[in-house]
Amino acid sequence: MTVLADFAQLVAGDHGLCVVSTLRPDGTIRSSLVNAGVLDHPLTGQPVVGFVVRGDTRKLSDLRRRPYAAAVLRTGWQWASAEGPVELIGPDDPMDGLDAEGLRLLLRDVFSAAGGTHDDWDAYDRVMAEERRTAVLLTPQRLSSNA
Repeated sequence: MTVLADFAQLVAGDHGLCVVSTLRPDGTIRSSLVNAGVLDHPLTGQPVVGFVVRGDTRKLSDLRRRPYAAAVLRTGWQWASAEGPVELIGPDDPMDGLDAEGLRLLLRDVFSAAGGTHDDWDAYDRVMAEERRTAVLLTPQRLSSNA
């Protein structure tokens, strides 16, 4: 049986590079590459797949219209996928219970969960704010892998 741990184990294999698929307004699939990782939801504590998107992307527009996505990680021939509803948390997508400081820390947590490190967190925070970055938290309802 596939569990979220199968997904999480692959994050370190290739810098958390993950293909995320959303639905365009016409119902066709849009896929793109992001860095993703597994972390605890900031309010519920439940494990989720997290990634960050710029505020001006079509992917974010897709997710606002239909908050559901699929994410696939691979390392060599090993792969795992997670599919489910998403929550958006960003400057244009506020979440009750999470203020601006909570968002700043969440964006760092998602980045770190995807294997990211940074020498200048203040610069990171500044870029995230300038680009109106939004955290996307996917709650897995379907998991699969070849593990």
